[in-house]
Amino acid sequence: MAMEDVYDFFFDVNRLLESKGLERLDDLLRPAIMSGLLSDMITASLAKHSRSLTENRYFNGHPDLIVKGIYPHNRVAAGQEGVEIKTTRKTGGAVDMHGARKQWLCVFVYAVDSETEPTTARQPMKFQEVYLGQVELNDFRRNNRGELGTRTATLHAAGLARFRKNWVYLLDELG
Repeated sequence: MAMEDVYDFFFDVNRLLESKGLERLDDLLRPAIMSGLLSDMITASLAKHSRSLTENRYFNGHPDLIVKGIYPHNRVAAGQEGVEIKTTRKTGGAVDMHGARKQWLCVFVYAVDSETEPTTARQPMKFQEVYLGQVELNDFRRNNRGELGTRTATLHAAGLARFRKNWVYLLDELG
């Protein structure tokens, strides 16, 4: 249902943009902005459709979805009870995070057609994979960055292989 909510939004917005002679939202947004927008939309939609999860009302709090009623006012800077939501274009669901932690992690992998010409013939953004699983501290590798970069963590090969076994949705080649 959450993916359908996103598809409906993009269909409506893209139809409006195209009627005004503008590019599709898929083409207007930079990849990092698109990923952030999709993460926020998926989080909001999952909360809307869930009986027990709600959006974390703490700005930039962790995790994105928390169990209703566990934290005062459904706000927590860094909690344990919930699910972190990520989106990426990287097949297989590998995503960078700001830190390694034991958590429930849900990754939505999506594709954007940015090559078909003319642009009006491009396929809409499509979710291809969804993974949901609990990850542990020892599933991560730390990505050291230079002076100007932000340190991140990513599931290492074995952690990612274990995480990928927890697929929820895999789009077939025909779909």
